[in-house]
Amino acid sequence: MSTKILPESDTRPDLSHGDGDHERFAHYVQKDKIMESAVSGTPVIALCGKVWVPNRDPKKYPVCPECKEIYESMAGGDGEE
Repeated sequence: MSTKILPESDTRPDLSHGDGDHERFAHYVQKDKIMESAVSGTPVIALCGKVWVPNRDPKKYPVCPECKEIYESMAGGDGEE
């Protein structure tokens, strides 16, 4: 019997929707969820349904059109970030 050493692999689940647009857009997420994610590393869910772990400055990207539309349609949504 022999033992093989397997190369390290990333065992974290891919929680994104696979289209990668969380990389192209800034998404709307509840502020408390962003703080929680920053502390624990847990994924967040944007208004549009995208699931990911935020790790970049959203101010450098255009707002997700779907998130913006949903936000503006919510009661009290005035289009401001």
